[in-house]
Amino acid sequence: MRQRSLIAVTAALAAGALTLTACGSRDDSNNASEGSSGATVVIGVDAPLTGDLSALGLGIKNSVDLAVKQANAKKYVPGVTFKIEALDDQAQPSSGQQNASKLVANKDALGVVGPLNSSVGESMQKVLADAKLVQVSPANTSPSLTQGQNWNGGTKERPFASYFRTSTTDAVQGPFAAQYLFNDAKKKKVFVIDDKKTYGAGLAATFKAEFEKLGGTVVDTEHIDPETKDFSSVATKVKSSGADVVYYGGEYPAAGPLSKQIKKAGAKIPLVGGDGIYSGEYLKLSGAEGVGDLATSVGAPIETLPSAKDFVANYEKGGYKEPFEAYGGYSYDAAWSIIEAVKKVVEGNDGKLPSDARAKVAEAVSGVSFDGVTGKVSFDEFGDTTNKQLTVYEYKDGAWAAVKSGTFSG
Repeated sequence: MRQRSLIAVTAALAAGALTLTACGSRDDSNNASEGSSGATVVIGVDAPLTGDLSALGLGIKNSVDLAVKQANAKKYVPGVTFKIEALDDQAQPSSGQQNASKLVANKDALGVVGPLNSSVGESMQKVLADAKLVQVSPANTSPSLTQGQNWNGGTKERPFASYFRTSTTDAVQGPFAAQYLFNDAKKKKVFVIDDKKTYGAGLAATFKAEFEKLGGTVVDTEHIDPETKDFSSVATKVKSSGADVVYYGGEYPAAGPLSKQIKKAGAKIPLVGGDGIYSGEYLKLSGAEGVGDLATSVGAPIETLPSAKDFVANYEKGGYKEPFEAYGGYSYDAAWSIIEAVKKVVEGNDGKLPSDARAKVAEAVSGVSFDGVTGKVSFDEFGDTTNKQLTVYEYKDGAWAAVKSGTFSG
């Protein structure tokens, strides 16, 4: 496991009392299959399973796999066998959209966990929504996915009723980081950098707005191409800017080298980012120069939850080669929100899946409420998690260490 593991607690498992029976005539292209031994329900997983962000993607896949195995072992929904179908999107929107179509075509699929990237989430939403296939992301943080493109202009409108997420949004995360830096760390001058992607640019924008609102100064802004890995020109600008902190909107593959190069250019100031850099991989990529850097992440640190040992122990017992990383707990809870919804639909239909199972499951997810790995799991009217907890972590002593937890007050 990585030195820092996410929030964890095993979802409360109540034994069901219903038995599935044959469903009769139905549209097999839109629902899980049934046979003499019961029904098979597939939970799809879309995440980057290869490439630079695979550490996070594999943690997502493994955590969903654990949830499915536990549900089956406990026969949580009598007569239903859950399976996963994990697809690699390589953090590319086009691949995510193709994967969404593949999952829609799987007649057994009643839910999808993923993706990691907000830009990929955008590409998948309509495909899944048109098929009434519910999607629960453990990691998308762009506010527009649930509240529309004009979410920051006073008009919030949910684009797709089938889309939910267990992680809080950048509308909360960016300002939370700004408040910590200005009020607690006493940083007054920031250089803001982003990778121009949906997640990074959005996060940087919400941070910048709150930092300036608090009275801080944004000395300069810059965009980088995360694929180049040569950020020397930006590092030189940071050095001459007089900034006492750098805020980066983006992910760890670029953030680690960026931090290293800024320090080597002579700017001995911390780089701060969001959950996209909160990974053990960032510690490796930034090296000794990254010590003192900060990251915010959704949820509370694992050590604050007495019940967290269950998830950690079960994950380790499962023999997964990769750590569950930043989104493991959120992925586990996302899978359980779908499992809970399937259970509710089956119980409400005389112990069998209805002919419109996909639509019914999507509707049921909106009403789920249970104690999960990340705390209370439930969703508001936009499909956003009601859990707004966040934590600031500092890179020190070879690991991420929690320095402050709380919620954004704004």
